[in-house]
Formats: sequence, structure tokens, C-alpha cells
Amino acid sequence: MTKTKSIILNHTAEQLINKLETKKATVGVVGLGYVGLPLAVEKAKAGFTVIGFDVQEEKVRMVNEGNNYIGDVVQEDLESLVFSEKLKATADYTFIRDVDAVAICVPTPLDIYKQPNMEYVKGSVEAISKYMTAGTLIVLESTTYPGTTEELIKPILEKSGLIVGEDIFIAYSPERIDPGNKDFNTKNTPKVVGGVTGICTKVAAAMYRAVLDGDVHEVSSPAVAEMEKLLENTFRNINIGLANEMAILCNKMGIDVWEVIDAAATKPYGFMAFYPGPGLGGHCIPIDPWYLTWKAREYNYHTKLIETAGEINDSMPDFVIQRCSEILNEQKKAMNGSKVLVLGVAYKKDIDDYRESPVLPILERLTKYGADWEVSDPHVEEFKLEGEMVETVMLTEEKLEEADLVVIATNHSEFDYELIKSTAKAILDTRNSYDNAYEKSVYYKL
Repeated sequence: MTKTKSIILNHTAEQLINKLETKKATVGVVGLGYVGLPLAVEKAKAGFTVIGFDVQEEKVRMVNEGNNYIGDVVQEDLESLVFSEKLKATADYTFIRDVDAVAICVPTPLDIYKQPNMEYVKGSVEAISKYMTAGTLIVLESTTYPGTTEELIKPILEKSGLIVGEDIFIAYSPERIDPGNKDFNTKNTPKVVGGVTGICTKVAAAMYRAVLDGDVHEVSSPAVAEMEKLLENTFRNINIGLANEMAILCNKMGIDVWEVIDAAATKPYGFMAFYPGPGLGGHCIPIDPWYLTWKAREYNYHTKLIETAGEINDSMPDFVIQRCSEILNEQKKAMNGSKVLVLGVAYKKDIDDYRESPVLPILERLTKYGADWEVSDPHVEEFKLEGEMVETVMLTEEKLEEADLVVIATNHSEFDYELIKSTAKAILDTRNSYDNAYEKSVYYKL
């Protein structure tokens, strides 16, 4: 489905689309993190010559040496592309002169007031504007609030004197990477594209069709594409918030919330299963809805449902600590001085990303209440907590025997759940790791 079927392309757009379709274009990716590096690799695998840009010299060095640091990138793929000169990295933005299309994949964090910090995007666009030439496509992929592309990016790029839709082409296409997903990745996940003009949309769509196997869905504006990404993650945020609230209520009522959800999921229509947990993590679901909340204030609208869901999800680490205290109390032990072994610090199973992980505030609270804790995570060797680096430990029988309480915070596949079950004195499972199949007096769920 497309809104731009009758668009008549100008000569510059036709030339660029031809370069993209024939893989003769050189493409750039700004930001070589969890989104940018997989995208750069897929573009190079598709046959493009790719230049990756990043201000972190360490990332640039690792890419140029063919050393991978992102879980969703195959080491052999990166190595092959670098050594065949299909992919290189640089911190020098003058190389923007050499690219025909560039995707911006830089962080868009929130500040302490839960307001968007657009400095990374703004800085990247300003750097691009200094060196871009006529016939360049610029696409923002970073998650942001509706209006960013047209209100922030377009005015900066127009200062060059190049005309949007004629000389340069600007679009927004949200990243949809789900780290650790075995079925959907950068290559096969459908793409949404919205350009500042209809021609911009066509040019951007041509680039993604030349790279991806997934469908490319064209929308009428960047704002639509920006809003749909926020809808995706706000939908998940709110439904997870509902599942978490149900978990709290079911705990008070002595009902197993996972059994309730499994029963509800037997309905073949009108229900989609979401599950509770220790809180939300990652750079999308716990953050993206706040972009919408912030932007809504401009229109004198208060996003009550979104904010309530956020408050529920943000409160889950406190609920986990409450459950820890209750379980230790049943064992006639106080939180202060108890040994707590936390399994997992990554925000979801089988990945190494602990950004915004709900395990971090849980650990902060364990420290506050005097617990003696350690963390085991097969994917994370060390992590930063309150400004200090903390090393994880190996999961061993000895560590399990020493612990007064084992908290399964992230249900990594590598954990030996049979060993945990047979050895731990008490278990708090925040992820239903045993699929309702474990009945034991020392086993507890949220």
C-alpha cells in the first residue's frame, strides 16, 4: 500500500534510484551501535560499498579490524565484508562527500526529566550538512517524537542551499530491531518509510528494497512513520503494564498469573498474550512512550494511560524487592546480610545488552537494604552500576548452595535450570522459567 504511486521523479532522483537499484551507490551509516552496525552489515552483504561513521574511536577500530561487538552480527560476516573492502568505519565526517545515501542510527536518550535529548541527532545532521552533495539521501532511523524529521533535521540540511525533494532527499524510517529474535532480524523485518516529499519517499524506499527481504511500506509523511514506531512500543508498554499489574493483584489473591495468561491465550481472537516480569529494559519500550508524552504537552494533551503504564512498569523492581523480603522472611532471614544470587543482568534472555535493564534498580535496592549480592550472566562479563564496574560470576553449584535466595531475573537459555532447582535454598522466578511445571515449597514466582 502506498500514498505516492503517481509521483513523477526528477532527474536527480532517477539517477540516485538507479544507483541504488544497481548497487553502484556508496551508502553510509552514522552510529555503529546495536542498530547501526547490523544495518551496515546488511547493506554491505546486499552488495553496496558501505562507510560506517562513529565518534567512538574504539568502535571504528574494532570494525576496521573485523572484530564484532554486537550480538546480532555474525563475526564471520563482518570479517569477510571488512577484508573484501565492502565495509569500513571512520570518525571522519568528510567522507560523507563519498556517500550517496546515509542512515542516521544514533542514540536518542531521555534526560532526567524524561524529555528527549536530541543532541546526538542534531550533531550528526550538522556534521552531514557540512559535507553532503547534491543527489544525497538522508534517512533518520533513530526513534524519536513525531515532527523531528521536518522540524529539526530538514531546517539544518536546508542551510546548505540544497533543495529538499530536488537536490537532496530526506526521510524517516524507524529501526525495528529486536535483539535476540531468532525469526526476525534487520534483513527480513518489514520497513516503514515516510519522506518529506513524495519523491523523498520513493528514493528512500528504493534503498531499503535494494537491501532488505521484508516488505517496504510507504507512508505519506515522516510524522506518520515517527508516530507508528511510538505506537508499536507504546502498545507493548501498556500491555506489559497490564500484565505486571495483574501479577501484583494475582499475588495478593494467591493466583498464578502465568496460568491465568495461558488460559486466556486459548481464545483464538481478541486476546494477545503479554507476560509480567521484573520491569522493562532496553532502549525502546521503557523509553519511547515518553517521547509521545513529551510531545503531547505541546498540544495541551495529557497521555494518562501511557504514563500510568510507565509508572506500573517502573515500580516492578520495588515489587521484586518486596517479594525477596517476603521469601527471606519465610526462611526466617532478614534482607540485611542475606546472600542473594541474581541470575541475569541483561534486559532480556540470550542477549548481552543491559541498557535500561530492570535488574540494575533491583541491585541498587538490594544494596540499600544490606543484602550481599552477586550476579551471574553468561552474556555479560561486567556491567556498570551507579558509576562502578561490577564483574559477574560463574553459575556453579557452590554459588547456588551459598545463596540464601536465588533470583531468576533474566531467563537465559544457558542457565542450568535443573541444577538451580535441585540446589537453591529458595528461588524467586520473575520469568516463569519452568513454564508452570515446577512445584516445590522453596520456589516462588512474582
